[in-house]
Amino acid sequence: MAEILIVEDELSINELIRRNLNLTGHHCTQAFDGVSAIELLENGKFDLLVLDVMLPEKDGYQVFKRAHGTPTIFLTAKSELTDKLKGLAMGADDYLTKPFQMLELAARVEAVLRRTQKVEMEFTLGEMKCDFDRHQVYLNGTVIECTPKEYELLEVLIRNRNIALSREKLLDMNEF
Repeated sequence: MAEILIVEDELSINELIRRNLNLTGHHCTQAFDGVSAIELLENGKFDLLVLDVMLPEKDGYQVFKRAHGTPTIFLTAKSELTDKLKGLAMGADDYLTKPFQMLELAARVEAVLRRTQKVEMEFTLGEMKCDFDRHQVYLNGTVIECTPKEYELLEVLIRNRNIALSREKLLDMNEF
């Protein structure tokens, strides 16, 4: 479970992101302007920052400068190439433009957390344990043999738990 700071001034978008990332097992803190975001960054420890660029009081670029190396995904309506290049040149880990698909944001969050090694390395549910490093599934301590595709499907379902994934969505994810 990662600690994620969501900085988005649009209440509905902020809440949508929070709810979906909470469903995938992360703990989210919300900020709605640049000043509040800077205050939260100075007083807390976050594994990831999901940051809008156009914010009241201080913009996302100003907030990012005060993020002290926190991995960051810019999420913004600013879709010009110069805006993307500026965000990435400043050191952001990713840049996603609005409108966006929630599944894509969730996948990008997981990718950044994996790269920064802030993602969970195993998942346990009752007597079942899935070790993501070893690509092994255990039941009552005994290894359960899975084909590579079976394991990939299980991992996708675990990482996207509590999100309804249709057959079409799974196929669109190019995992299978």
